[in-house]
Amino acid sequence: MKIIIIGSVAAGTSVAAKARRNTEKEAIVVYDKGMDISYSVCGIPYFIGREVSSIDTLTPRNAAWFQKRYNVTIHTEHHVLKIHPEKQTIDVLNLRTGVIFEDSYDELVIATGAKPIIPDTFTAYPHAQNVFHVRNIQDAANIDQFIRQKKPRKALIVGAGFIGMEMAEQLKQIGIAVTVMQRGNQVMKHLDQDMAFRVQKELEKQNVQVKLNTTVEEVDYLDEDNSVLSILDSHGNKYDTDMIILATGVAPSTDILDGTSISIGQTGAISVDKTMRTNIPTISAVGDVAESYSLITGQPLYRPLGSTANKMGRISGDALTGGTLTYRGILGTGIVRIFDMTVAYTGLNEQEAREAGFEIEVLYNIKPDKADYLGGKEITIKAIADKKTARILGAQITGSSGVDKRIDVLATAITFKATAADLFHLDLAYAPPFSTTKDPILYTGMALDNAIHDNPLITPAELEKRRKSGEMLQIIDTRSKKQFEASAVKGAIHIPLAELRERIHCLDSTLPTVTYCNKGVTGNAAQNILKNNGFTTVYNLSGGNKNYQLYLEMQEK
Repeated sequence: MKIIIIGSVAAGTSVAAKARRNTEKEAIVVYDKGMDISYSVCGIPYFIGREVSSIDTLTPRNAAWFQKRYNVTIHTEHHVLKIHPEKQTIDVLNLRTGVIFEDSYDELVIATGAKPIIPDTFTAYPHAQNVFHVRNIQDAANIDQFIRQKKPRKALIVGAGFIGMEMAEQLKQIGIAVTVMQRGNQVMKHLDQDMAFRVQKELEKQNVQVKLNTTVEEVDYLDEDNSVLSILDSHGNKYDTDMIILATGVAPSTDILDGTSISIGQTGAISVDKTMRTNIPTISAVGDVAESYSLITGQPLYRPLGSTANKMGRISGDALTGGTLTYRGILGTGIVRIFDMTVAYTGLNEQEAREAGFEIEVLYNIKPDKADYLGGKEITIKAIADKKTARILGAQITGSSGVDKRIDVLATAITFKATAADLFHLDLAYAPPFSTTKDPILYTGMALDNAIHDNPLITPAELEKRRKSGEMLQIIDTRSKKQFEASAVKGAIHIPLAELRERIHCLDSTLPTVTYCNKGVTGNAAQNILKNNGFTTVYNLSGGNKNYQLYLEMQEK
């Protein structure tokens, strides 16, 4: 049997390596139109920002090494032009010689990855020397060379996803003033808007300009220098810039499918089964060109990440050589460092959960990542649970440390369909330098379980919605007088927790009541007192006044 793989980055090389581990019999041939194989796209921003000292470290395996190690024939600088499924052949252009030839296969794996989305405004300037994508090693080399030679002072980043955020951080750290322009109303579209606002505040704290609901409408172009000197945005504002990073996302690279009957899925990526095969039995697809699906809803999902690409490649290589591995879907877990903040998410966000038909409980849990007396720093966990089953559906976390540990625990728990109670009962490692006695994960489970069964929560958004609808709500601030006078929820009555029992007769037990403190714990204590004294409906404001004031700030912006 002869296996041909088109593409040699994370997914393609994983197919080849796993197939060869399973058998020495089959011929394995890899074609790639680039010069490099198995390189780290995710590491490119850190090379630009000088955290990675050498570009060579992003390409740990060259074609010669891989070919010898795995007995795989690799042809770089070879562009596969067309697939002929009925003949089981491909047309290949040798980019070095210009010669086109045909090759045949028994099994074909498409691992062509994704291509950058180019805003219409920039399509007329494909050769501008100061406009860059961040997709491959050559892009990295070009950006690095430009920065060293031209010494730009200002950069415009178009797009606010992972690459946009990472490039903003890295360019700022090497002394370049950065503006981030995003067509949507928030950065990082996979977060809920209130969590994305926390990211925006961190960017602004680091003197990165953030322009939301904004697109590039016009480009000023200097023919003599092949450089974009300035742009005009959709609001009529002009921005001078020395360099532009296009980080507007990617789309599956499916041009090679033209003329074939290979099925494209709902997301625009190639539709595959659990062994990564397409609708044509002898053709598979893996990595950023292939469609995934949600572990929670079972619905198609497209989240191009190196980790997923490697997993798909291994499964395909195994399936092609008689193995039993099958693909189980993903949660869409992601993490990024943005200056002093780490941002991570997994599973469904609030909007996605509601759109999927779940009735949900939403918790904002604000806790230190480790003991306060050892320098614990605050993290915010927004967790989503299904009210009907108590199953954890998703989480988003921001903080300066300890975020990676918590998101991975939550991703694991969600994968195995853990409920809120299951989270509380996890036996997590504890010592003061690493955690608190009640880890933020345990507290998340406890608070969500309480909310689903006994002590309901109310989010700032829901509170404001109900207030604006004219509903009569009784809101009690349980904090100190100093805290209350500094900032409070609109219309709140100030009754410190220590005075609540003796002043309870002043309150109406039949009115829907909301208790709150600064972050949530004391508000919960007040909620219990009122419930135990016969109050009909009592909510605790999730995340307390701190979360509420941040919500108001977001609304005002």
